[in-house]
Amino acid sequence: MARSQPARFLATAAAAFLAATAAPLIGAGAAHAQEGGACASATVQYRLVDADGKVVGADWSSQGGFHQWDTVPGTVEVRLAPGQSVGEGCSYAVSLAEYTTEGPNWASSGHQEMIDKATVHLTAKDVAGRDDDGRTWQKLGVKAPSCFGQIDLYGEDTAYDGKEGEGHGPLPDVRAGVLTPYHLIAAWNGGDKRCESGTPESATPSPSAPETSASPAPSAPPAGSEPSAPAEDSSKPPVSPKPGATPSTDADVPPAQSSPPAPKSSPNGGNPPLAETGAGAPVGMLAGGAALVLAVGAGTVYASRARRS
Repeated sequence: MARSQPARFLATAAAAFLAATAAPLIGAGAAHAQEGGACASATVQYRLVDADGKVVGADWSSQGGFHQWDTVPGTVEVRLAPGQSVGEGCSYAVSLAEYTTEGPNWASSGHQEMIDKATVHLTAKDVAGRDDDGRTWQKLGVKAPSCFGQIDLYGEDTAYDGKEGEGHGPLPDVRAGVLTPYHLIAAWNGGDKRCESGTPESATPSPSAPETSASPAPSAPPAGSEPSAPAEDSSKPPVSPKPGATPSTDADVPPAQSSPPAPKSSPNGGNPPLAETGAGAPVGMLAGGAALVLAVGAGTVYASRARRS
């Protein structure tokens, strides 16, 4: 029995060695998961001010929806709502865009054309506090529409002007169901007259535009093989545009492109996911070492039994 003590000691030591080395690796997956450093969404507040900086209407608000203006909105001040923790390097683009439309509200807006756009970037310095007397806030201003128009406040830097390429997006169009801009915070519609400059849609079919505007019901499309289909397509937009869904609004906006801190170097050749989850750790080497210790112990046991026999 005394001769088997070294074998038992080696077996115990191997088990302890394997447990001690594997335990920290098993816990490494949760401990080093990438949780911090990413910028989260933030809530924006806004208010309208006149040329003298006096508040027009309600004070700071995150209320969304489409608003009908009595007078054209002037400057819009924006900030981040109080009580938020904004990380260093996090930035939030907020834009104000002005469009001409075909009607005074979203349902009758039809084709829209971007006229002006302004953008600011909110950071941790723009978070509201308890005592904000005397603080200045970032301002957004666009050209005031002189006819039917829409003004959008949204949480992006993208220009939804119908152009191609990076930084541009499709124009809003109720008839086509294009609900842009995305990340819409609030919008204002209004105006009391049609815009003088014709929209691309009304300018393209020059012969049919006067006919449909003068007498939409009795007018007939040019003769063709399928008279009924063109009649509906050409008369539906100006006569009774079928409104699509109203764009949703939300004061929570996503972060703009940011540069989070670079991940720390890892022993697996710069692959953070493998190193941080423990998948790239030398578990095979550790297990091999433990197996070697167990093999030595087994050999010792065998040798001790052979001597006794």
